[in-house]
Amino acid sequence: MGTLVGHVVPGFGFFIIGLWHLLNHTKLHALHPKSYTCSPWFPTSRIKYLELYLIILDCSMSISMELFIGPTRHQPLDLDGTIPSNHLHNFEHSNISLTFLTYALLSILLDKLDPPAKTGLTHLLAAMAFGQQLLIFHLHSADHMGVEGRYHWLLQIAISTSLLTTLLGINYHKSFLNSFVRSTSVMLQGVWLMVMGFMLWTPSLIPKGCFMNLEEGHKVVRCHGEEALERAKSLVNIQFSWCVLGVTIFAVVVYLVMVKLYHEKIEYQSLSKFVLDDVEDDVEAQKKANNNKIEEPKSFLQIGRS
Repeated sequence: MGTLVGHVVPGFGFFIIGLWHLLNHTKLHALHPKSYTCSPWFPTSRIKYLELYLIILDCSMSISMELFIGPTRHQPLDLDGTIPSNHLHNFEHSNISLTFLTYALLSILLDKLDPPAKTGLTHLLAAMAFGQQLLIFHLHSADHMGVEGRYHWLLQIAISTSLLTTLLGINYHKSFLNSFVRSTSVMLQGVWLMVMGFMLWTPSLIPKGCFMNLEEGHKVVRCHGEEALERAKSLVNIQFSWCVLGVTIFAVVVYLVMVKLYHEKIEYQSLSKFVLDDVEDDVEAQKKANNNKIEEPKSFLQIGRS
């Protein structure tokens, strides 16, 4: 993951998943606001598990890139079978992918077996994946004090939001706002990962007074002096605030568009129609009553008297 592509590709995946969830949650709530229930994942009409299949594919590719394709010897271990220091990042990143891969596989299994606690367990699996992601980025072996460390620290805010809203979804599964925040936070993760990839591994975008330095086989942004470092961190803070604002505006606009397209379908009829129908029913009932009186047969006693 310690490259431009290693951040942009997973970031794009997070953004697409978040957008997919936002569209589906909004559509469900717009059509059925009273009976809305959040879902941890959404099937498609042609391929039911397409979302989960894409997560499995993306995570498998990420693990392969980190452990087998990326390393020079196409394997992450040292000659004595230990993990070298320059490959610790690879194992940390692959563990995140492995966790989301486990979530997708077990979600398919739960859906096929359909146990009573299927929805709650699926939410719990997703929360476990976000929790693992948060833990690894918090205890990341990369530098926590430099520019990259500030990007990782701000990323943890988005991950924490995804984790919290996923846990809340277990008990508050009818809350659309919880699902809206969760989807938006996943999109924010994706956007921030893509921004991180471009800003840290594009030489022309590196802050003034900083440079790229090769350390343990990885390129790291370093700065000339404390003033340049603090300026670079402040720029990262500004970038994150812009991303939060941009993703929020985008999510609200998507919500408004979807609500306009898929509003709750309620059939309205004029009051005059109901009044006219009631009058016609009363007239018809009166006619039937009169006919019954006319056609009522005479009894034996009435015949005798006549």
